[in-house]
Amino acid sequence: MSERTEHILQQFKDCIPLLEVLTDENRQAIIMLLAQNKSGLHVNAISGHINLSRPAVSHHLKVLKQSGFIQSEKKGVENYYVLTVRKPIEQLKLLITAVEAECNGPQ
Repeated sequence: MSERTEHILQQFKDCIPLLEVLTDENRQAIIMLLAQNKSGLHVNAISGHINLSRPAVSHHLKVLKQSGFIQSEKKGVENYYVLTVRKPIEQLKLLITAVEAECNGPQ
């Protein structure tokens, strides 16, 4: 196996946690909700929009935060969650670019 192929396979492995996060429809809904609310939302507002309990929303927010898709900002007594997808998106783009280059390379 070439060094380039091994590198791409490693990129796939590195992206697995990101892809797993994105497979959940509730997390997809939270991402889209936060994309539409640039100033951020607190847990109660999110749970009201996507019809999940506060504990369920908190769980999904924790997963999204750990994977780098969101971050929290303290405003008063509430934590507001904002979308910060730059790092995970860049990682996924690098994988896609590498795979495309491999597909379009010399046959």
